[in-house]
Amino acid sequence: MNPTGNLLSPGVMREITEFRIPIISDEIYHGLVYENSAHSILEYTTDAFVLNGFSKLFAMTGLRLGYVIAPHKYIRTMQKVQQNLFICASSTAQRAGIAALKMAKNDVAEMKKTYNKRRIYLIERLRKLGFSIKVPPTGAFYVFVNAKHLSTNSYKLAFDILEKAHLGVTPGIDFGKNGEGFLRFSYANSLENIVEGMNRLEKYITDYAASK
Repeated sequence: MNPTGNLLSPGVMREITEFRIPIISDEIYHGLVYENSAHSILEYTTDAFVLNGFSKLFAMTGLRLGYVIAPHKYIRTMQKVQQNLFICASSTAQRAGIAALKMAKNDVAEMKKTYNKRRIYLIERLRKLGFSIKVPPTGAFYVFVNAKHLSTNSYKLAFDILEKAHLGVTPGIDFGKNGEGFLRFSYANSLENIVEGMNRLEKYITDYAASK
């Protein structure tokens, strides 16, 4: 999901399992889905290591609480590694995790509605500003846009936007060479701030075009 906000389809997941090798599936954004349903690699194979946690779905980033679901034959080996690297998550984080599982269902649902409103607004506004979004994101809280019409140097462009518009965006090159020319926008902020950010970006683009 990061940086594109897109989901792997069930068909793609099935194709991955056809390699018949152990799979490591990072599902930290599982549940933060706004269209269709969230799927896990465990629906298609048991030979997989699923990484997940509480930081995204339950907004518990600072408490650093996560877990892994793994094939039984690897558990003892993982225990040996775990025992020599750390003891356990803090008691505070564990209690917060239990509370989240027991009591946060309605809060998560409301949070997803809020995220979705921001997502829809941001996609529409970015497209109006001339950015190409081939596949609208349907999960997490990111939009990955093609910004090559402005610059093919995403790092330089991101810093130029930061310096001139005071708007923080992530350069696509941070996610590998195939991300060059793209920018990642996050909507993990208030709608009011997102509107302000898009207004600043619009002014930046107008000024940028005028200076070309």
